[in-house]
Amino acid sequence: MLSLMRKHAGSWMIKILLGGIAITFIFWGGYQATSRRSGRVATVNGETITAEEYRLTYKRLIEQVQQRFGNNLNEEMINNMQLPKQAIDQLVDQMLMRQAASELDLRVSDEDLSRSIKSIGAFQTAGVFDPRRYKLVLGRNNLSSESFEVSQRDSLLIEKLNNLIAGSVKVSDDEAVEWYNWSNAMVDLEFVVFEPDRYPDIVVTADEIQQYFEGRKDSYKTEPLLKMRYLKFEPRNYVAKVEISAVEISEYYEEHSDEFQNPKTVEARHILIQVDQNAAPEEVAKAQEKIEDILKKARGEQDFAELAKQYSEGPSKDKGGHLGSFRREAMVKPFSDKAFAMQAGEISDPVRTRFGWHIIKVEKVNEATVTTLADARDKIRQKLADEYAKQLAYDEAESIFDATFESDQLETVAAENQLVVYTTDFFARQGGAAKGVQNKSAFAKAAFELPEGEISEIQDFGDGYYLMEIIEKRPAKIPELNAVEEKVKADLIKEKKGEKARMDAEALLSALKDGVNIATASKEFDLKAQSTGFFKRNDAIPNIGFERDISRAAFELSAPNSLPQEIIDGPKGYYVIKFKRRKAPSMADFDKEKEGINNRLVQQKRFKAFQAWLDQRKKSSEIVIEESLL
Repeated sequence: MLSLMRKHAGSWMIKILLGGIAITFIFWGGYQATSRRSGRVATVNGETITAEEYRLTYKRLIEQVQQRFGNNLNEEMINNMQLPKQAIDQLVDQMLMRQAASELDLRVSDEDLSRSIKSIGAFQTAGVFDPRRYKLVLGRNNLSSESFEVSQRDSLLIEKLNNLIAGSVKVSDDEAVEWYNWSNAMVDLEFVVFEPDRYPDIVVTADEIQQYFEGRKDSYKTEPLLKMRYLKFEPRNYVAKVEISAVEISEYYEEHSDEFQNPKTVEARHILIQVDQNAAPEEVAKAQEKIEDILKKARGEQDFAELAKQYSEGPSKDKGGHLGSFRREAMVKPFSDKAFAMQAGEISDPVRTRFGWHIIKVEKVNEATVTTLADARDKIRQKLADEYAKQLAYDEAESIFDATFESDQLETVAAENQLVVYTTDFFARQGGAAKGVQNKSAFAKAAFELPEGEISEIQDFGDGYYLMEIIEKRPAKIPELNAVEEKVKADLIKEKKGEKARMDAEALLSALKDGVNIATASKEFDLKAQSTGFFKRNDAIPNIGFERDISRAAFELSAPNSLPQEIIDGPKGYYVIKFKRRKAPSMADFDKEKEGINNRLVQQKRFKAFQAWLDQRKKSSEIVIEESLL
């Protein structure tokens, strides 16, 4: 049991395999011509995984990684993460699970599917499923309702499979206590930190600098640089060419009537007395008593805003509890239900939400309205003009792009069409040199992907459409030492400071192992031993911070074994730690946490059980993968 705890220590964010097996939209490139022709990238027990499924799954993985790393994502990172293999593994796992569900005659009814989709908060308005919102959310994520419903049905099916395979998993009281003791144990340390910057007198010679540079030349290599020319087609320059008729405005108003619905809003203040939603009954009652005392004062003609400033524990306290105007769905349900049932000037009875106890004063009620065509006319005209101008800008960019097929250079076509050509300075992949470009990083990314001698396809960087061409490329190169000598010198000094700090830390640890008192030994280095005070495994360490390696080492120590084998390298420097004492958690709080602990451990054990089943299923299955993909 403890091995499982240690494996997952520090995070309950376990990726439960069945949590949301959504359809994955994937691709980058990479599958071979033979796979395209056959339409097959793998077979699982005779069933085919198609090239299209692989393409979609791989593309989705790329998108997820791009969200995490942004423009820093490159081909080397993709290779290191083995994304093609991840995509295949994911598809194989899904196929195995679907096959097992079919063998066990598991089904998902239309009613099950409908109930599941309607329960998803993203598709609800004011807590009720909204078909228009459903289509809108799917559209924003490039999903059709058909594809989403297929994926959701698969997800529900595999959830049933998981419940069947791992649903009987239980956690004993002994396991829960063991976890509680392990995760809530506390230790107190003495420590000394050797920071490299405490050694200011490091001197290096010219020969040392030269030798250091010779051994690390590649790390000082300059970045490749590009100089570009480009045309920019800005929609705002085409607005004057746009004419919007009254008919077009009327048609837009009728076809987009939902845009002009203004739902009911309430303007209110509130006073909050915080209490945790899982607090003990006596804590809830104490907070309720306090809010009721405040309510008497509010109804006794005392100024509500001043009372909020004095008593409220919410973030709006300094504004007299003022929340502004809000829609029903903007607040938690109990709060909204009460506020939207009140009249202007009314003060509510205490309302309990997950944040605590509230009293609400409604200051204004704005009933639902519909913006008339007359009032919406200017806004619609501007929106349509912007859309049409954008289309005109794109059309001209497309026309110029087509013309470049008959010309060698962008400059020539621009001159023929009396267009301004912009030229950048030299810039690196991180961008920054293209003046007048809103999204410099996207511009640089597109520029470095463009082959020399070619004109780019139309690029949209958010502020218009671009056509680009490389003027000159300067490859990366290793500079002469004199060009980077100051940086090399600084790097060498930093390294030597680190070496000195490490050596002194090792000397202190050695003295402690020989029995020297930590206070006495640290004085030899002009340092003073500090204490952390008690902390738990996953806490930030007092006087140190959140240092996982130090925390891990600390909980391996004990009174008989008070010193680690080695010093610990942390961001601030090298640490020498010594165990002082340990404190077991109080069992008085175990009952409060027992349910949460059981739920967490059940999730972990279910995941482990299901993964073991899946691994065994793989071993007994016939899986053939087109290795050329990977």
